[in-house]
Amino acid sequence: MSKSGRPREFNKPKVLDAAMNAFWLKGYEGCSTEDLCKSTGLGRGSLYNTFGSKHELYEQTLQHYHEYWIQVQIDILERPVPVKERLRDLLEWAVEEDFQDTSKGCLLISATMERGRTDSTVENVANRHAERLEGVLYRVIEEGIKSGEITSNRSVLDLSRTFLCSFYGLRTLNATTRSRDMAEQIVEGALANIN
Repeated sequence: MSKSGRPREFNKPKVLDAAMNAFWLKGYEGCSTEDLCKSTGLGRGSLYNTFGSKHELYEQTLQHYHEYWIQVQIDILERPVPVKERLRDLLEWAVEEDFQDTSKGCLLISATMERGRTDSTVENVANRHAERLEGVLYRVIEEGIKSGEITSNRSVLDLSRTFLCSFYGLRTLNATTRSRDMAEQIVEGALANIN
């Protein structure tokens, strides 16, 4: 009995990782179906039967990226060490990630720069990521104020949003200027705002 025409089995997370890498390298507009087939190892039929369209695959890769990296960031911020150390660790993690030789920067920032104003999917995933990170920052900074480690008179919301802005500004500048000295100065400046 012939097995032709049967759906090919594959590891969906690995396919999403491969597609994510293709989108990361070329952007949504620059990534062709051929590029996606080549990177994932799937034929055009399997790709479309599984994901429906290039855009649906893109949406799933962004969600996959968000779920993985937001957890990495939360894990840093929820470690059982002093609050200021956790905040520093998050910023220093970003610098280390962004200045690796193989770094491609933050996919969500890249996607937002490319399509954020025209693609509600990109906007929604990027907003979910920022809102979740802001919520964790809010809890961490509130903890620091309650423990006396942070003595600022500014509101928790103001401090958490200022820190979030510094974090995203750092990631964006790391991708555009490629200046580690500037990145290290931004880390110190962001932490100085949390006193």
